[in-house]
Amino acid sequence: MTPDLARLCTQTRRHLLETAGLGIGSMALQSLLAKDSHAETTLKNTAATAEQPPMLAPTAKRVIYLHMAGSPSQLELFEHKPDLDKLHMQDCPASFLEGKRFAFIKGVPKILAGQFSFRQYGESGQWISELLPHFASVSDKACVIRTVQTDQFNHAPSQLFIHTGTPRLGNPSLGSWINYGLGSVNENLPGFVVLLSGGKTPDAGKSLWGSGFLPSVYQGVQCRTTGDPVLYLTDPEGMDRNLRRRMLDTLAEMNAAEFERSGDAETQTRISQYELAYRMQMSVPEVMDISQEPKHILDMYGAQPGYVSAAESADDPRVLYKGDDPTFPNNCLLARRLIESGVRFVQLYDWGWDHHGSSLGESIDETLPIKCQQIDKAIAGLIKDLDQRGLLEETLIVWGGEFGRTPMMQNNVNTELKKGYIGRDHHPYAFTMWMAGGGIKGGLAFGKTDEFGYYPVENPVTVRDIQATIQHVMGLDPHRFSYLYQGLDNRLIGPTDEGSVLTDVLS
Repeated sequence: MTPDLARLCTQTRRHLLETAGLGIGSMALQSLLAKDSHAETTLKNTAATAEQPPMLAPTAKRVIYLHMAGSPSQLELFEHKPDLDKLHMQDCPASFLEGKRFAFIKGVPKILAGQFSFRQYGESGQWISELLPHFASVSDKACVIRTVQTDQFNHAPSQLFIHTGTPRLGNPSLGSWINYGLGSVNENLPGFVVLLSGGKTPDAGKSLWGSGFLPSVYQGVQCRTTGDPVLYLTDPEGMDRNLRRRMLDTLAEMNAAEFERSGDAETQTRISQYELAYRMQMSVPEVMDISQEPKHILDMYGAQPGYVSAAESADDPRVLYKGDDPTFPNNCLLARRLIESGVRFVQLYDWGWDHHGSSLGESIDETLPIKCQQIDKAIAGLIKDLDQRGLLEETLIVWGGEFGRTPMMQNNVNTELKKGYIGRDHHPYAFTMWMAGGGIKGGLAFGKTDEFGYYPVENPVTVRDIQATIQHVMGLDPHRFSYLYQGLDNRLIGPTDEGSVLTDVLS
């Protein structure tokens, strides 16, 4: 037996506890203090769902974010590239392919010219596609950013990245950050509301409006345009409002006792959410009732109260798409009513913009025009309506997808042009988003891509720049606004100073 082993044999359990007690005690104390600190922070956050003062002087008080899930082709909507016509159906240059990763393109694809015509509109001379005539009429109100870049090229990670700041699950969404930082103006409504159209949830799912490591009171509340706006909000049969009140009071007492026992601060969030649901029973149905709008407003959006599209419940909604479907217009009108009633952040997700051309219902030549018809009048109507009500100046509208589309045609299924099967692959290197209202310069075309729309050549913009700019106009400093989690001051724009406010697009 070695001397070291003999010494170890003489050390009893009591000896171990005696000598290691200080270390174990320190760890236990640290754990208790961390628990108390987390509970205190969460209690403070839960109580702070009321309106909070901004960190900076804001130019916007609310956000309406229009996300086209699947990613529309910038080359058919905003990027007028005549040089693509000269190379149409010729082999793609090697420089476009070397060292690149694509979702579906194989071998050497063909260059694909823009499939629709462009014109310049407004005093600013913005180049807008024939597919967006209504938006073209209000293009002087918008700043079109043509050089957005991302480092993700698949849908779910890219959607997570642009909405939560990371391509992985678990982080708060942009709307949750805004809700956490500024609170809700109306205590009877959520600060963050989500509306869906297009027949399916985006690839990244409900994590796109989740609260991540923030208290769950800040997550987005998904509302429906028909039936009960929020599932299970209506009292069950046989339960009146007084009985509901008594039940909630009892639940609050039980949750308070649970918090005293366990210290789990999410029990306080649960109490807050039950109380919000009780108040929402009275306020939400009225706010969500667009039938109260006059006919000329409904016509301005192309809205139709009570309409239920067959595409919303179909296995493959794309084959049922119709240009005059009013689901997205209804949601745009609802967005205006919600922000008018005090909701801070309204997120619209419209599915069906993934135009690979590989199967029926996902083509640039046939499906893209239908999708544009579904949104074009509604978006223009939203801008006009906010403007005439004096709300556009303090409401930021954001439009875009999670990435762009390639200048080459997708060739893994079809190598030749075929009607109804023309498509483009995912393109992370340059795509288009636009912003309007809320302190954004109208009529500005920001950034420039090369003659093929492949790379930015002037003013490249990262996803983190977009996030930083949205937070800035809302009065939140993107570099100082954070939340302590797992020992790190977490921020939407990540731990580095990569994200910059786009000051050139601010008025």
